[in-house]
Amino acid sequence: MPRFEHHSTAPVPERAILVGVELGRSDWSLEDSLAELGRLAETDGAEVVGMLTQRLDAPVPKTFVGKGKVEEIVSMVRALDADVVIFDDELTPSQQVNLEKIVGEPTKIIDRTALILDIFGQHAKTREGRLQVQLAQLSYVLPRLRGMWSHLVGEQTRGGIGSRFGQGESQLEVDRRLIRKRISTLHHELEVLETRRGVQSKARWESGVYRVSLVGYTNAGKSTLLNALTGADVYVQDELFATLDPTTRALDLEEGRKITLTDTVGFIQKLPTMLVEAFKSTLAEARAADLILLVCDASDINHKLQIAAVESVLAEIGASDIARCIVFNKCDLIDDAERAALERDYPKAQFISALDRKGLRGLLHRIAREASEGDTTMTVCIPYGKGLLIKMVHERCQLIHERYGEGGLIATVRASERMAATLAPYRQEDELADAQQGGLMEHIDG
Repeated sequence: MPRFEHHSTAPVPERAILVGVELGRSDWSLEDSLAELGRLAETDGAEVVGMLTQRLDAPVPKTFVGKGKVEEIVSMVRALDADVVIFDDELTPSQQVNLEKIVGEPTKIIDRTALILDIFGQHAKTREGRLQVQLAQLSYVLPRLRGMWSHLVGEQTRGGIGSRFGQGESQLEVDRRLIRKRISTLHHELEVLETRRGVQSKARWESGVYRVSLVGYTNAGKSTLLNALTGADVYVQDELFATLDPTTRALDLEEGRKITLTDTVGFIQKLPTMLVEAFKSTLAEARAADLILLVCDASDINHKLQIAAVESVLAEIGASDIARCIVFNKCDLIDDAERAALERDYPKAQFISALDRKGLRGLLHRIAREASEGDTTMTVCIPYGKGLLIKMVHERCQLIHERYGEGGLIATVRASERMAATLAPYRQEDELADAQQGGLMEHIDG
């Protein structure tokens, strides 16, 4: 018999009960929404041990669900020894308080918003990501501060020394003031970071680099696609919100054009408004893109609803007018009939499997085609002293022909709108005409 008994140090998952209400206001079925809530709970380290549903015309003001359903929740908590009850919709502060009193300690009552915020808190790695999550969390907590100092409030009813100062309310107000001050500080820090990001984005714009942003529903495979296209080592995991912080990588297309690919935070239905607000500087990467690749899980039966959820957030951040291409990923998980149906419904979409690296060549050709839309063919003479500009021509343009003249490098190129504007002072109209008539429109490298 061993002298010491061994005990596992692995964290014990919390036992969770999910509660969903059918209000008839969503395109998502209650079953699908609860299935997604279950995945969120598992991502946050919980084990789903029970589920309750109810159909209502409107939420019950006091407890969100009806009295009988509250009693069912209490019974299920006791029977299943649940640690947490998670509601699929956002609870008001008073509803949360009332439910906590009825269910009793130590069982926690939270909603989908709190769950998502907790997941974001675990997955944010960069300073900006952590600041954004903290801002969203404090914005959520502020109206829910209550009861933490109720033991002091009770002392006032007995009268006596100190009872005139309203200790409970004063401490609660101190907490609220501290949180408001912290929120203000976070806003300021994020504004500084947003300004810095804006400078970097402006520099990329002025460089003429074509910018592509990957957006999509969480767990659609955006990070896997970024890794497959650029050889990046972005964290990939089969879970919701595996990565939050935007990652930008450079990529050279076959035609010689350099582009950037940015992986952004994943979206989800019922994405808390405070998260969208807090992550606006990160989502600005999508708003500043030349092309948005809307990545969707081809194997998910709710792909149409997921696309709609993503489009809704894009509209909210002012990115509705940016050119976009729908990319159906995980096509290795569907059969030929399912793929044919998707191709009929989305004839302009790209179909790939980032994991198997299938369809990537076609996607790159599509990106190249979009990038060259609106390109201008022009001949320029760049003085030899403009070394940086000559380098930009070789990196940012599609080189058709070049030769060395007395005054500088004479090159015929296809340039983007931004590069054409940069090169406009050096344009040689006669040289372009001569090149076209003389049959010089060929790649110098053959």
